[in-house]
Amino acid sequence: MRAHPLVFGTVLFLASELMFFAALFASYFDLRANRAAWPPPGVHLNVPESAVGTALLLVASIVMVFATKAMDRQRMTAARWWTATAVIAAVAFIVLSVHGYLGNTFGIATNAYGSIYYAMTGFHLLHVTVGVGILLALLIGMRSPALHAYHREGAEAMTYYWHFVFIVWIGIWASVYVIQ
Repeated sequence: MRAHPLVFGTVLFLASELMFFAALFASYFDLRANRAAWPPPGVHLNVPESAVGTALLLVASIVMVFATKAMDRQRMTAARWWTATAVIAAVAFIVLSVHGYLGNTFGIATNAYGSIYYAMTGFHLLHVTVGVGILLALLIGMRSPALHAYHREGAEAMTYYWHFVFIVWIGIWASVYVIQ
């Protein structure tokens, strides 16, 4: 069975986004390899708070699997509840991220670490914000009878984007907060 053009296009788009994030990871690890101290002195990240944010994105990704399964079974009320749960978890992630930024002792112009940290986490946060918009559009679209089990390629593409956002975060979180 061939992929629907919308789903195929989304996968191609996500592949280009993956290359973008791969360049950020390459920059991060190149900078890290060429510095005596990484992160530099004075940089203190809130690892527990970032772990909670990671758990929130995990929850959002998992509940979108349940939302997709509910859509497959024509259980649109359940699908809407699962999707709304993902939106709430994603918004909580955004709030935690902004809170983390406000508590940081460094900025984007402080040093190379600050520049790559804010580039990686900031672009990811932008993707999460877009993802919230996409999930809200899906939530609204679920009210339409046009979205049913045999004609839901748009919903499938939207959930692929959301899972991509979570997977990229795992890489960022592991690199920036865990491995350092």
